Amino acid sequence: MLRQPCSADVPMAMELSTDPYVPATGSLPAEADEAEALAWVQRQRDRHSEGTGFSFIIADKNTDEALGSCGLWLRQLETGRASAGYSIRPSARRRGLAVEALSALTSFGWSIPALHRIELYIEPWNIASIRTAERCGYARKGLLRSHQEIAGGRRDMLIYAAIRP
Repeated sequence: MLRQPCSADVPMAMELSTDPYVPATGSLPAEADEAEALAWVQRQRDRHSEGTGFSFIIADKNTDEALGSCGLWLRQLETGRASAGYSIRPSARRRGLAVEALSALTSFGWSIPALHRIELYIEPWNIASIRTAERCGYARKGLLRSHQEIAGGRRDMLIYAAIRP
């Protein structure tokens, strides 16, 4: 299930920060300590009130344990577009959670009347994320050369999109 971030999510954030890629693509510091992880959780809670979008925790529906995070970013909502992202804590990977989370996030996105297209930006090497996108009905739309700075370098990104049904 997707839910609002809370202070109980700090251990998940700390584990997520040990993945070398996650901190390079977001606001979670690498090898975050408890205070840094708590600050990250608070930033996620503030995303909607800031007007940047929606940040959710991916949680086990039976135990409420935080398994990852995902977000729907609305900076381009005036053009009918949004972008999405997701990450699963290392100890919870390879269980199909990213597919479930992206499917739920996409369904949520279609509840926003002005939204007509949700985009994903995925590095070409990230086969797991490509498979997740495709399993959720996202279609590859192209390759954007030198599109994004990650870890101090410009990276090519595949663009995947889902169009409002």
